[in-house]
Amino acid sequence: MARIHINFPDKFIFSTELPVRVSDLNYGGHVGNDAILTIMQEARTQFYRSMGFESELKLEGLIGQVVADAAVVYKSESFFGDVLRIEIALGEIHKYGFDLFYKITNSATGKDVAHGKTGIICFDYENRKMALVPESLQKKLAAL
Repeated sequence: MARIHINFPDKFIFSTELPVRVSDLNYGGHVGNDAILTIMQEARTQFYRSMGFESELKLEGLIGQVVADAAVVYKSESFFGDVLRIEIALGEIHKYGFDLFYKITNSATGKDVAHGKTGIICFDYENRKMALVPESLQKKLAAL
């Protein structure tokens, strides 16, 4: 079976740390696969806020974003009380969106926990359709 491989861009542009919560654990006692996507979303939200945007839903006016696709490669277990470092890199930018890459490591050990990628599409929530990347976002991403 072919495995997914995520190749990171050369430069990470944002990082944050998040503790593993009890609600992140699955019946195996480690961080569940669904929780990794939530951890990536939290890091992405903090990334947008660091650039001055209110949230994923409010990038400019009623233009927000949706995740068009997501991929995760799990590298090692993580447990309650671990602190995870999430680094974000910017991939290809196109007129409707861009790719974000996530490197998730255990802050204490430096061990990789997961690698991820999301395809982001800008979305007009009033008209319920795809939208161009807002100019303010384009400028901020270009400056990183």
